Amino acid sequence: MGPDFSYRHLYYFWVVAKEGGVARAAERLGMAVQTVSTQVRELERALGYALLKPAGRGVALTEAGLAALRQAEQIFQLGEQLPAAVRDAAGAPTVRLVVGISDQLPKLAVRSLMQPVMQAPHLKLLCLVDEFEDLLGDLALHRLDVVLADRAAPPNPSLKVYSHPLTSSALAWYAPPALYAAARRGFPQSLAQVPVLLPTTHAAVRARLDQWFERQAIRPNVAGEFEDSALLKTFGAAGMGVFPMAGLVHEDLRAHYGVKRVGACTGVEEHFFAIAAHKKVLHPLVERLLPTGR
Repeated sequence: MGPDFSYRHLYYFWVVAKEGGVARAAERLGMAVQTVSTQVRELERALGYALLKPAGRGVALTEAGLAALRQAEQIFQLGEQLPAAVRDAAGAPTVRLVVGISDQLPKLAVRSLMQPVMQAPHLKLLCLVDEFEDLLGDLALHRLDVVLADRAAPPNPSLKVYSHPLTSSALAWYAPPALYAAARRGFPQSLAQVPVLLPTTHAAVRARLDQWFERQAIRPNVAGEFEDSALLKTFGAAGMGVFPMAGLVHEDLRAHYGVKRVGACTGVEEHFFAIAAHKKVLHPLVERLLPTGR
């Protein structure tokens, strides 16, 4: 790297890459277009490679530009965390844990999975719910300490992450009081008559449920499909339909949602994973979450 390399130049390049053009970046920065363009050219000169190329009315990243952007993302992400880190260090001691939670994971199960760390002294917990693929991207960029999901991370040489099986739980069918008697009568064939709520194909367990219906020769009376597991439970408890849920959350379902267990979804289990980035030294609370730490 040349001696003229400047993090200020890198910042201007980062904004240009994020905005997709020099003019839009200049508007965001409140600077002249020529000034921003000059700063990016200075960075290219210092690095010795072209980072941007024309693309329509905007610009696109070269291969070198993509590599530079990945590094810039990490640098400025860390920079955004600096004020909070300084504030936390100056105040009471805290242990910060940032957890990404897949939107299909039963939220009641998350509390059970997180139990090994909940009593950690000075814990400052930040939980973020998002789609599985987006969470993996944030984990790879070290924006998250760990991801909790219903599946392992797919093989991807560019994502240095590792999946750790936590536990599994057999599924059962639950019904609100108004549908309980009808669902129990002739179960599981009753699921062809009573309204049924299911997770969408977004959830890993959906394929297993579809196979279960095929084995039972049941064509379910599907009244609704939900990407978010909390919505699935909420609409089910409100009387919209019978729904499947992991036995791991049985007591919480009964206590907080007022539903009753209709019967087992024999042979179908939901699996739970903790996914962490590859590091020589893991976050101590992430280690405590993993089976070896438990």
